[in-house]
Amino acid sequence: MTLQDSPFLRACKRLPVSHTPVWFMRQAGRSLPEYRKLREGVAMLDACARPDMIVEITMQPVRRYGVDAAIFFSDIVVPLKAIGIDLDIKPGVGPVVAEPIRDLAAVNRLRALEPDDVPYVTAAVGALTGELGDRPLIGFAGGPFTLASYLIEGGPSKNHEHTKALMYGEPDVWAELMQRLSAIALDFLRVQIAAGASAVQLFDSWVGALSAEDYRASVLPYTSWIFEQLGELDVPRIHFGVGTGELLSLLSEAGPDVVGVDWRVPLDKAVQRVQPGTALQGNLDPATLFAPWSVVAERTDAVLSSAKAADGHVFNLGHGVLPTTDPAVLERLVDYVHEKTAR
Repeated sequence: MTLQDSPFLRACKRLPVSHTPVWFMRQAGRSLPEYRKLREGVAMLDACARPDMIVEITMQPVRRYGVDAAIFFSDIVVPLKAIGIDLDIKPGVGPVVAEPIRDLAAVNRLRALEPDDVPYVTAAVGALTGELGDRPLIGFAGGPFTLASYLIEGGPSKNHEHTKALMYGEPDVWAELMQRLSAIALDFLRVQIAAGASAVQLFDSWVGALSAEDYRASVLPYTSWIFEQLGELDVPRIHFGVGTGELLSLLSEAGPDVVGVDWRVPLDKAVQRVQPGTALQGNLDPATLFAPWSVVAERTDAVLSSAKAADGHVFNLGHGVLPTTDPAVLERLVDYVHEKTAR
């Protein structure tokens, strides 16, 4: 089998597959004991800047689970750190920015990302593609709204009040910030693709905090631009956000090949919301994995049944693997989906 014949890439392109491909958001990370052992005493952003560690962490779930694609181990704030933003990822909290960006002067200090800013990404992707062979590597970046929210709020936020205040009250500052963050996200993806990533996912994790009207006016132009620019590179483009049931048509309108769906919307309903000719990814509730196996199997069957309405389907969770998930359940789930969908 060649890389382009992989079930994951074929499903993204809505081509016939030998089985439904499976990968999991956050498949590499805290749920794996081998990950916790490797990360002992190493800060998250330090781990994201060490090619040897990136390669090993990315490969751990591939070896353990036999997933159909690897996801590059990094974090959405890595490119922001690389251009000099003073931030850290605090355990149990998430990204924390020392000086939040809330005016034009601060926005204007955001410089463009150059490939030389992230040499460890190029090195790690190159090593990974050699090791993965015919298994695809998914590159990723944070979407511009989510990056903006971290920078404006100074860290994770439930209400995004400072972000929305800037978006509503200072549209010119917002536009400049979004343009700069969109270019940074695009360049971070380009670095990964140039080094060998064969698909990319744009995680606009917190964009579900917006109404459809606000998304269309204040975010869609920028995500559309990113996907349009990526179109020249001929790799499948995936778009995902949490709590985006009311935004699925707009996420699709932005131009990705695949739309990731969280667990709140059944896939057969999601098909009716996205643009024609769009593959779907998802969407088992991550919390399901804590229930008895009979429940996991039953709910997986429901996802697979619902997905028959889609042109192409990549099985995934509706968000990331939760840290206390039993790896044995994920391993069993991959085998189950492969066996149930074998054609």
